[in-house]
Parts: sequence; structure tokens; C-alpha cells
Amino acid sequence: MKSHFRGRKRLTRNRLAGLALFLLYLLLLFRLMFFSEMEERGLLVKEAYTYNLTPFLEIRRYVFFGKKIGRKGVLLNLFGNIIGFMPFGFFLPVISMRARNYWYNTVIASYILSWWIEMMQLLFRAGSCDVDDIILNTLGGFLGYVLFCIVQLLREARNHTSDFIN
Repeated sequence: MKSHFRGRKRLTRNRLAGLALFLLYLLLLFRLMFFSEMEERGLLVKEAYTYNLTPFLEIRRYVFFGKKIGRKGVLLNLFGNIIGFMPFGFFLPVISMRARNYWYNTVIASYILSWWIEMMQLLFRAGSCDVDDIILNTLGGFLGYVLFCIVQLLREARNHTSDFIN
């Protein structure tokens, strides 16, 4: 008799730790996006809706007028959005075989989460809704997946090397 759980992986210690870190990351991300003291964040803090629906408009502004904006602003906006979503792209394949086996599932999930955050920021006037943030966050999710793959390759190489030593 074949088990209907045949294709599922059991919850290992590493996957359980990955799940815990993933949930912690999501809580911190939610707090940062909606309740942080940074850049007028908080529910219904802004008087007007602020949004950018033109792709690459803000990215170009930060790149070309970075000196006027300031290094901190440029780093926070451009690299903060990328780095902020790298843990998502790293931990999702740790806990999801579908995300692990198909890179585009991680990218799509990064896009959907980023889109949801931006729409909630627009709806609740918590920060500003910016299509460029979606682009940068999705790139960050993809780079997190690439980092996950590199770590997996290093783990496999280490395990392969230790097999020869034993």
C-alpha cells in the first residue's frame, strides 16, 4: 500500500528553524512597513495619498540626483528595498519545496507580497505606494533565492567532501 504522503518532506530541524525565522522576518517586515517611525509610516499618518505608478521614475531620480538627495536616502531607498526582501527570497525555499524547485515561484511570491504591501500602504496612507519599490523588492526576493542556491551548493560540496574524508 502506497502512502499518500510519499512526495512530502518531513519537517526537519533546519526547515523548522527556517519557518521560525521566516515568520519572524514577516513580523518585522510588517512592523517596518506599517508602524515604523521612518518616513511618516503608520496607519493613516499621511494626509494625502502618495503614489508613483511610473516604472523606474524614482529609481532614476535616486540614481541621477543622488548627491542632492543624499547618500543615506539613496542607500535606504534603492538598497534597502532590495536587501529588505532578500530574506524572503532566502527563507521561502527553505520552507517550500515548490519555491525551492522552481525559482520563478519565489519571484512571483516576492512580487505578490511586495504588491500587497504597496497596496496596503496606499489604502491606509502608511508610507507611499511606489511601483519602483515593487521592482526593487522583487529583485531582492530573486537575489535571496540566488543566495539560497549558493548556500545549498556550498552545503552539498561540504557534505561531498566529508564523505571522501570518512
